[in-house]
Formats: sequence, structure tokens, C-alpha cells
Amino acid sequence: SCTMLRATVKLCCGIAHDHLRRLPGLKITAVAAIQKDVRGLVVRGSRLLPSKIPHYIQRLMGKETATCPEPAGDISTSRFSSMDLSYITQGEMALQRALSILQQHTSWQAEMMLDTGAAVSSAALPGLGKVFRAEVVLAVPVAQLHRELFERIEQMPQWNPTLSQVKVLQRVGADTLVTHEVTAPSPGNLVGQRDFISVRHCGRRETAIYLVGTATHIEPLPLQEGCIRAESQLSCIVLQPLAGDPSHTRFTWLLSMDLKASATGWIPTSVINRVLPQSQADFIKHLCRHLSAATCP
Repeated sequence: SCTMLRATVKLCCGIAHDHLRRLPGLKITAVAAIQKDVRGLVVRGSRLLPSKIPHYIQRLMGKETATCPEPAGDISTSRFSSMDLSYITQGEMALQRALSILQQHTSWQAEMMLDTGAAVSSAALPGLGKVFRAEVVLAVPVAQLHRELFERIEQMPQWNPTLSQVKVLQRVGADTLVTHEVTAPSPGNLVGQRDFISVRHCGRRETAIYLVGTATHIEPLPLQEGCIRAESQLSCIVLQPLAGDPSHTRFTWLLSMDLKASATGWIPTSVINRVLPQSQADFIKHLCRHLSAATCP
């Protein structure tokens, strides 16, 4: 009966509430999935499932689910597919992992200092191996950096010569993208060309914006000729307004990648440990040049 369904949903929500309240993105994803399944029953004509049931589920789970509103128009049109929901979940899980790293009291070892003022350090972390962290203060507001690094991500190769292509394969709402990036060939490249398929997700916590990325799969997308398919295990760029001066941004970037073995064999750890922090350094340098000469201290 309708009453029994409501009681069951309420019980399930209660059991999951303590866990899901710590992961708001997953909470939204879970509600969207329940709404979608129940909505399907409504569309198929069950007289025991009035159309107000999805709204009831939303009220049970809390006001933050307002970011997953009922779709306008025909009730049979869902806002997100199951694949869309999986991309949102992957992005939110990557964000939670990055937040956990950032909140830990980790001992970071200095790797290099750049003339842009950026400092790159590293730490060995469980499940990820070596993670590199780049930090710098940029004379650009958070909103401008968010626009360049997320909203205009396909334009990156225009100012970053280490990339030959960035293509958005799919957009899921306003804050989740599936992208395909291809590095540019260059003489002396120690690891060769790589391409990546990633979920990129934008999260917000108080005044900070978190741009996270992690490897995903999408079909069909054949291997890029001349490239090896590598994986971004975790990337997280944190954009935080500088205290007392919102025209400046504290830029922090965590990076962990699996570059995969080349066709000629295994890549030495010493090479990887040199290539990844250098890639961060190059990216920051090109970003500074792109924004303006006054961007960097």
C-alpha cells in the first residue's frame, strides 16, 4: 500500500541518514535514484503510487535535496540517468577523498620552489602512493579561476601547450563533467603522449571551491592513436579566497596519477617522481601567463 511504501522509505532513510549526512553529494544522488525508480512506477500506472510520492521522499531526506528537483514537463522524463548518477557519485567520492587528505596532519616533503612563488611538495599516502601538492597565491579572484579551470575547460589547450585537446564528452548538471584530455607530443618527453578519461566535479565548502577529477570509463571511446591511456587517480584543485583580500586566491593542487607503462616497458619511479611535479609547475606557469603577468607575485 501507499502507507507501507512511505513507512519503508522512511525506515531506509533513517538507517542511512547518519552516514549520508556526512556525504551530501551522495545523499542527493541516493534521493535522485529513489525518486527515479518510484517515478517509473507512477508512470506505469500504479494506482497505489500517487505522483506526490517523490516529493514526500525529498522532504524525508532534507532540504539539501532541492538541488535534485522534479523534472519539468512530462513526468516520464528523468533529470539524471543511472550512468549520470554514477558520475556524480564518482565525483563526490573523489571530493571526500581529497577532503580527507587535506584535513590530515600529513608530513609533506619539499620537492621544488618555482619563480612564480609556487611550492611543490609530496607525501606517500595509503591507496594512492605518492601524492604531489602544489601551493601558490594568485592575484586573481576565485570566480575567475573557476571559470578558466572548469567552465572553460575545453579552451585549456589554447594557453597550455602541454595539452593538445580537452573535450567535454558529457555534462551532468552544472557541476559534473566527463572529459577526454590528450597531452601534446614534445621532443624530450620522458613518458610519451598520454590521454585520460576523467570525471570532473565541482564542490563547494563555505568560501572554497574544490575542482576534483578521477579516472572513469565511457564507451565507446577508442584509444587515441600514438597515446597510452593513463589514469588520474586523484586531482583536486582548491580555490580559497585569501583572508583579507578576496581579489587573491590561495591555490592548492593535489595530484596523483598512474601514467601506465609505455609500449617499451616500465617507467622508472624516479622518472614519474620528476614528471608529475614538473607537470604541476608547468601548468601553474602557463596559467599565470594566460591570466596576466600580474597574476603571480
